[in-house]
Amino acid sequence: MKIAYYPGCSLHSTAREYDASFRAVCELLDIELVEPKDWICCGTTPAHSSDHLLSVAMPLESVRQAEEEGFDKIVVPCASCFQRLKTAVHEVTEDPELLETVNKVLEGPFKNTVKVIHPLEMFLERDIKRNIEYLKKEHALSKLPVACYYGCLLVRPPKVMRLDQHEYPVKMDEVLALAGIKTVDWRAKTSCCGASFSLTETDLVHELTNKIFDEAKTAGAKAISVACPLCHSNLDTRQREIEKKFETEYNLPILYFTQLLGLAMGISPEKLEIKRHLTSTESIFQAPPELPAETA
Repeated sequence: MKIAYYPGCSLHSTAREYDASFRAVCELLDIELVEPKDWICCGTTPAHSSDHLLSVAMPLESVRQAEEEGFDKIVVPCASCFQRLKTAVHEVTEDPELLETVNKVLEGPFKNTVKVIHPLEMFLERDIKRNIEYLKKEHALSKLPVACYYGCLLVRPPKVMRLDQHEYPVKMDEVLALAGIKTVDWRAKTSCCGASFSLTETDLVHELTNKIFDEAKTAGAKAISVACPLCHSNLDTRQREIEKKFETEYNLPILYFTQLLGLAMGISPEKLEIKRHLTSTESIFQAPPELPAETA
């Protein structure tokens, strides 16, 4: 299977481990990822908060490039990029006049023949699901309760994203379950971590992220799985300062779902770049002690 792959800027830089683990899992599943030759930045928040035409044209140019190269799907792991590409396609589909305007600034005409998908959708396709179940190994992760954290971008707005249930999504849980990983039910699946306010409103991000940690811990989670570079950054890099500020202890490894999936299928931690995280991940490799049998 060959599919167009839009990594976005983060997966080529600060979220390199997301890219590495996604590629490693796809390689094992015999999925060939092909980056469109001239893909560009999706524009993220700066574009859509300053210039509407730019916010539509930038993501569409990369989709158009995949279209020109003969693909019918493009997979986008970053939650922010995924939202921007999906939003751009949605807007020009709903507004023919906007499409006409956008086509004047693109490198070529956008024909809207490429479907923007997320890895979670791809991994739940029938044949790929079977391969994940077939390739999973015996591992300590089977006894590690994981909280799947979707964040606020991946599933909202629902009429645009159409990925999952927007209040209580389950696709990440389903993908990890295929590989024998146990996930927990909890209330903060789509709570906001504060995103890029981490730099300007740090106290607010501390408050929001602490609530996420507390909910995960209360639900019995021993690790958190994410699909967003910004979510990963806030939860992973600020965990120690949050513990100090709120006088608590969480010790929750924060991993991309592709890293957990890769580990469950026997891919080495080195290839998945597990050690790039700031919060220790050692606990995920240690099977918890068996509980003593209840006595009558």
